Amino acid sequence: MNSRMQLLVGTALIALAAVSRLIPHPMNFAPITAIALFGGMYFDKRFAPVLPLLALLISDYFIGFYDGIGWVYGSFIISVGAGMWLKSRKSIATIAATTTASSVLFLIISNFGVWFSELLYPRTLSGLIECYALALPFFRNTLAGDLFYVGVMFGAYEIVMKYLPKAEATNV
Repeated sequence: MNSRMQLLVGTALIALAAVSRLIPHPMNFAPITAIALFGGMYFDKRFAPVLPLLALLISDYFIGFYDGIGWVYGSFIISVGAGMWLKSRKSIATIAATTTASSVLFLIISNFGVWFSELLYPRTLSGLIECYALALPFFRNTLAGDLFYVGVMFGAYEIVMKYLPKAEATNV
């Protein structure tokens, strides 16, 4: 399997995941972390941050840009790095643990940004605690969406990479 085909399959999966953000879905059940982890793990370091970030930007263009987007994108870039870290540690357990850690990191960073903006909460310790406490109910869908999309994207990629070379060989 050549690297061009791997890039094509990976890019197609990221594009499909990004498009899924545009269709109705439960609140916070989104592929953002999965796109970041997938890009970091399966693309070489030249493309790892670029293609996932481009997919996020394009889908956000259609969804609409929002307050606090910088905090989300910061968390996203850290998750790309976590995906790069996964390359040499690829197992179901490490992928699940890294996905969970990335979900928690997203909760911490994005809600810190909400608190820091002073739009909804006072910039006090009690305001920060209240911000995180009120975000916890949304975390269930965030984690479920992250685990779901990571499972689908990583699983689809591995299946395609396993069977595509055999299909190419029989079509020669």
